[in-house]
Amino acid sequence: MNIPLVAPVFPAGKEPLPPGISDEERESYLQAKKYQDYMTMGMESCVAKTIIAGGGGFAIGAFFSLMSSSFAYEDPLLRQNLSTQQKAREIFKEMGRGMYRSGKGFGKVGALFAGIECVIESYRAKNDMVNPVAAGFVAGGILARNSGPKAVLGGGLAFAAFSAAIDLFLRREPADDD
Repeated sequence: MNIPLVAPVFPAGKEPLPPGISDEERESYLQAKKYQDYMTMGMESCVAKTIIAGGGGFAIGAFFSLMSSSFAYEDPLLRQNLSTQQKAREIFKEMGRGMYRSGKGFGKVGALFAGIECVIESYRAKNDMVNPVAAGFVAGGILARNSGPKAVLGGGLAFAAFSAAIDLFLRREPADDD
C-alpha cells in the first residue's frame, strides 16, 4: 500500500536493491556495504587521521631531504683515502640518516596538528576556520615548549597564522569558468 507523501518503510535486509542487482546478489551487496561502512568509520576516526598525517609527513620530509641532499656540498678532500665504492656507501648512509631525521620531524608536526585538529573538530562538532587556527596555535605552542613562554606564544601564533593561510587557500571557491 502506497501512501502519498510518506516515505516507504522496509524491513531490515529487504530494502529495494539498486538497478542491475538481482536478489541473488543481495548478500554480497550487503556484505560490501558493511565493509564500506567499516572503512568510513575508520577514516573518520582521529587515530586514523593522525596516523595517516604522520605517515604522509614522514614521506614528504624524507623526499624533501632526498631532493635537498643533491645540493649538498661534498668536499672531495674529506673522503680522499676511500675507494669510490666506499665513498658512495658513506654518502648514501648520510643521505639515509638525513632522510630519516627530516621525515621524523615532518611526521611529528603532521601527526600533532592532525590529531589536535581532529579532537577539536570532534569536540565542537563543526568544520570551520576555527578548528585549524586553534589546532595550529596549540601545535605551535607544543612544538616550541622547550624554548620558554615567549617562544610558546610566538610559535603558537605563527603556526595558527600559517594554518589559517593554508586553510583559506584550500577552502576558496573555485573560479567560475562561464
